[in-house]
Amino acid sequence: MSKLVILESPSKAKTVQKYLGSEFEVVGCTGHVRDLPKSSMGIDIEHDFKPKYQNLANKKDIIKKLKDLASNSEFVYLATDPDREGEAISWHLAHVLGLDLAEENRVVFNEITKSGVTAGMSNPRRVDIDLVDAQQARRVLDRLVGYKISPFLWKKVKRGLSAGRVQSVALRLIVDREKEIRAFIPEEYWTIDAKLVKDRKKFVAKLYGTADGKKIEIPNEAVATEILDKVMAGEFTVTNVKNGTRTKQPAPPFNTSTMQQEASRRLGYDGKRTMRIAQQLYEGVEIEAKGSIGLITYMRTDSLRISEEARAATKEFIENRFGSQYNPSKPRYFKAKKGTQDAHEAIRPTSVDITPESVKSSLTAEQYKLYKLVWERFVASLMSACLQETVSVDIQNNGYLFKSSGYKVKFDGYTALYTESHDEEEENSAIPKLSVGDVLKTDGVNGVKSEQHFTQPPVRYNYATLTKALDENGIGRPATYAPIVSNIEQRDYVTKISKAYAPTALGEAVTDIMCEHFPKIVDIKFTAGMEEELDLIGDGSLEWVETIRKFYDGLAKTLKTAEKDMDGQRVKVPDEETDVICELCGRKMVVKNGRFGKFLACPGYPECKNTKPLTGDVKGSCPVCDSKLVQRSTKKGKKFYGCGSFPSCKFMTWDEPTADSCPMCGKTLFKGKGKLHCMTENCGFEKAVTRKKSTKTVEEVNED
Repeated sequence: MSKLVILESPSKAKTVQKYLGSEFEVVGCTGHVRDLPKSSMGIDIEHDFKPKYQNLANKKDIIKKLKDLASNSEFVYLATDPDREGEAISWHLAHVLGLDLAEENRVVFNEITKSGVTAGMSNPRRVDIDLVDAQQARRVLDRLVGYKISPFLWKKVKRGLSAGRVQSVALRLIVDREKEIRAFIPEEYWTIDAKLVKDRKKFVAKLYGTADGKKIEIPNEAVATEILDKVMAGEFTVTNVKNGTRTKQPAPPFNTSTMQQEASRRLGYDGKRTMRIAQQLYEGVEIEAKGSIGLITYMRTDSLRISEEARAATKEFIENRFGSQYNPSKPRYFKAKKGTQDAHEAIRPTSVDITPESVKSSLTAEQYKLYKLVWERFVASLMSACLQETVSVDIQNNGYLFKSSGYKVKFDGYTALYTESHDEEEENSAIPKLSVGDVLKTDGVNGVKSEQHFTQPPVRYNYATLTKALDENGIGRPATYAPIVSNIEQRDYVTKISKAYAPTALGEAVTDIMCEHFPKIVDIKFTAGMEEELDLIGDGSLEWVETIRKFYDGLAKTLKTAEKDMDGQRVKVPDEETDVICELCGRKMVVKNGRFGKFLACPGYPECKNTKPLTGDVKGSCPVCDSKLVQRSTKKGKKFYGCGSFPSCKFMTWDEPTADSCPMCGKTLFKGKGKLHCMTENCGFEKAVTRKKSTKTVEEVNED
């Protein structure tokens, strides 16, 4: 009899089978095999919030197969993903298969390599009930919030709305930022810059203040002109030159949050896409002449820890590739923030010797880009610092102080391989060699000029900055950020404007109700505190039932008060106004929802009955020219999809574009006629899909 190893992913099972050999049979359960029911809350509040789990209907065949295999196996190992969710799945599998939870049958693979699999199989343990309880507590919390508050929103706003414990806080961040932007009053200010020349080398100095070092604010043109006239009558004299050395340390290797942020900034990937690709790289990719190999370690982690084995291998690689001077004199260790679980290493390549270029031909375009990002970030994190020679100069003119600063690289260090991207890049000015007493000339007649500016409002959150805010405030877990953001988009709570999130009128209405009547649910500190309590349950310091009871008592009281305060009231969500002008009456048209989706309508109805189809951006890109795809409608209301660059590109299709990318060419996959298929010329990829009947009920609430 063979030994049975159950993982979550069938593709990962294929890779692990290669390492374990014929003595084992490795299968994938494709995630959860049982869960809370969809048709009811499934929580017995009166009996210690006991969850009412059910076998999933769509896993009937898989459960039967697993039972048959288990009954004919010498031993069953539970090897689901190495996180709280994976621990819970193992616990559910043990119940479904009738396994003994006292047995040491739980193994974890932090990387899908021969050494990683061997290490996991050599250290079996019991299913960690504390971790299971932490996951159960999270599920129960989310159910209570969703099933208690969502129906309230249905009654007071409109049917189909949902409230999620973490989702509501993410939405509040976006709404609060939008309100800040609206309330912002721009203030005028002016700057004065001088373009100076020394030995034919030009540089810029900026007015800082008076000669005694006091900073000056220039509120209007009159003050700017007065200063400018005085400066133009004087001469620029160097009064101080300060040279120094600056050390720039590399960024730490990725954890889940920073990987999503950097992939968003640098590659333009949303969290869902990034995590999907990372999952593929972790589970195993078919590499030419090597077979299936897991290329990165587990991608759901908040840790910055690096194994000593990986550290030593990388040190040797850096010395061979770049030279010994690119290894720091002392090993670099990164300090994790407070509250880090540190269950797994940081995200790194499983072998530093598998360079991105060496496997490029075996990867899709998106797999290669993300692997290259992970590989370079990790290797750079262990390289020497970048050394910069800095210079700052004080220049006086007729009682005013100008400053200029710059740097040049003395030793590139880790920047020879990788530099972290930022929302605002550092400004650098090359400054010629200057000495105290030097008198500088201006560059031409416009060498000194004043310029008007206005203070700018805070910018909207994009995916990178939103997830960074959630992470810094301890809201949710990085692995949940992608579905959280996806949910608030799909629920029409937010819309995207130039890749940034703006709340819809509906999103604002829901947030306003939540802030007024359920302030704790959308309070950042309270939600972060709940995350800390879930972590304490996970390490055995708190009892989950008492934690849930305390939360529920407060929720029930708040809900009762809200229903009393809003008795007989219903919130009217204002129509979303657009910049499209009704050609019949001149009003600004608004967005309406109809049987066939959204459309533009004149707000002057019934006097003016003008309507128009609403074109909208959709997921994916044009397979011909890579432009954005848009959704349009025929005169009869039938949807189709076309290239946003029409008429220069005339691509169109009735098939719906998806967020999935072709595994062969990396282009957008389209869904139609029961299959996912690629429409790129000469590709030909297609895959059958199962259509599911969609039903919307009050029970379909959003849970993180």
